[in-house]
Amino acid sequence: MAIVLGPNQYGKAETRLVRVYRDTPRHQIRDLNVSTALRGDFEAAHTTGDQAAVLPTDSQKNTVFSLAKERGVGAIEAFGLDLARHFVAETPAVSGARVEIDEYTWDRIHGHDHSFVRRGQETRTTVVTVDKAGIWVVSGLKDLIVAKTTGSEFHGFYKDRYTTLPETTDRVLATSLIARWRYARTDVDWNNSYVGIRALLLATFSDVHSLALQHTLYAMGEIVLQKHSEVAEIRFSAPNKHHFLVDLSPFGVDNPGEVFHAADRPYGLIEATVLRDDAPNPGTAWLP
Repeated sequence: MAIVLGPNQYGKAETRLVRVYRDTPRHQIRDLNVSTALRGDFEAAHTTGDQAAVLPTDSQKNTVFSLAKERGVGAIEAFGLDLARHFVAETPAVSGARVEIDEYTWDRIHGHDHSFVRRGQETRTTVVTVDKAGIWVVSGLKDLIVAKTTGSEFHGFYKDRYTTLPETTDRVLATSLIARWRYARTDVDWNNSYVGIRALLLATFSDVHSLALQHTLYAMGEIVLQKHSEVAEIRFSAPNKHHFLVDLSPFGVDNPGEVFHAADRPYGLIEATVLRDDAPNPGTAWLP
């Protein structure tokens, strides 16, 4: 029996980068969390401890900071591509690079030139992978908390001897949405694409009369693919944030769908992928 080294990668996780643009009296701020991972011929580092081919993770961190100054931070997809291409081109042993970026948004305080308040909504994300086989960009958002107080049903489901959940034709539907979409190409207006997809997700969640969270997710994915030809597939992860009607009858109080207990756990977790049947091969786009 032979023992061999399997797939491996290494990098610098969660480099916190804040880039301030001071070119004019009205400052701009970009706030990113950047994780890098390198893949390639690093067998000697594992089997004999020889680090000759290993670019230190500290160097990867320094590259993030330096490129942010030298090349600037545009759309996070573009910055991720810059970083990944740099590592593959400049490090001999590296055959592939994966760059994951989360962006936190800051809004101006009363339009002030250099005072900001961090927005408490979703986080924009991207994962860029560059290797000899191709280039992939997976963008998205997480922690997009949405709810609708009617227009949602859940009934007709399979029941076994342990089923106690009552059927309903009117319920609160809420989730903290994670949506990630894989682009079919890289000649994309990243910011406009993100804004358009986010708007479609919100509009569809609101407008579709939901027969289940699965039903809503599919409708959201379908409209994104119909309206955005640059997207090959979209994946969702959506915890069902349950809201249970509180029984106030012991206190002689009627509760016609107005007072709920918001349960944070356990929760249903719904995951789904919606894709084109002719979508290009994902390669290593989804590889962790």
